[in-house]
Amino acid sequence: MSEASTDRVADRPAEVTDPLLWDLAAAVADAHQPDAERVCASPSCAGAAWPCAAWNNAQAGLSAARTPRQAAAPRPVAAPRPVAAGQPGDGQPGAAQAGAAGEPGTGAARTGARSLAATAA
Repeated sequence: MSEASTDRVADRPAEVTDPLLWDLAAAVADAHQPDAERVCASPSCAGAAWPCAAWNNAQAGLSAARTPRQAAAPRPVAAPRPVAAGQPGDGQPGAAQAGAAGEPGTGAARTGARSLAATAA
């Protein structure tokens, strides 16, 4: 670790819930400090007025790194879609998937239940 990153770990507040985000945001904020004329000193900003967009985004990252993570809400289960007659999977004659037995010229399209490695063997 570099000396700067070691200092950042020592300066990390106890309430930080995402240390990686904190460290990255702190590094960006450190690199985008103003010079004497209130212009961002980072070469990537090319003389942008300070506070630059990168510094503002770093501040948002520092704030987000302190926010407790919330559990993801369960995703609603979608109802099954009806299958129209004559479509693959409806059990109707002629509704076979591409590459089914008896279908000419579909040997290369067969990937249904077999893996590509199995078909190459």
